[in-house]
Amino acid sequence: MGTTDKDARVVARVVAGDLGAFEVLVTRWQQVAHRTALALGAGAEAEDIVQEAFLKAFQNLAGFRSGYSFQPWLLQIVANETKNLRRSRYRRQRLEFRLTALFLSDGNIAGEDPYAAVLRDERERLLWKTLQELPDKYRLVLACRYLLELSEAETAQVLGWRHGSVKSRTSRALAKLRALLIPVETGKVTIHT
Repeated sequence: MGTTDKDARVVARVVAGDLGAFEVLVTRWQQVAHRTALALGAGAEAEDIVQEAFLKAFQNLAGFRSGYSFQPWLLQIVANETKNLRRSRYRRQRLEFRLTALFLSDGNIAGEDPYAAVLRDERERLLWKTLQELPDKYRLVLACRYLLELSEAETAQVLGWRHGSVKSRTSRALAKLRALLIPVETGKVTIHT
């Protein structure tokens, strides 16, 4: 009996209510899933990616087509989760750069000296700390608009808010963030408490 047949039998057991049988699939495919996540660029977050992939696989087992191999189906989920992680990292890096440039007058980092790099890193750290201190409604709207790069309409849909609420909260959130981040003559940023 091939692996496909063995997996199909285990999937059928899980779908029928034997939730413990899913552990067989995890044990069988965990290392392969982990290697796949690493190979696709998950880095230190590979274990989290694999856990999320198994969770999604478990949640969607009822839609798994019998006669198909479980391994490629699972690895497709791992690939999608890794792709989402990489996309999120890229967006987060872009947000850091854009927000730093927005609040700091010297947003240009090309050819900066080591001292300027240290200052920039400190600014980014303070910016992220300040973002985390904002009330949820402001942090959520900034995350959707700038981290996820969603339009106002998409943000309204994701957060379940009216379009006008997204617009006004974005404006208020940026104003609050500006008020908390005060540039001083040395180029450092301090947090107003």
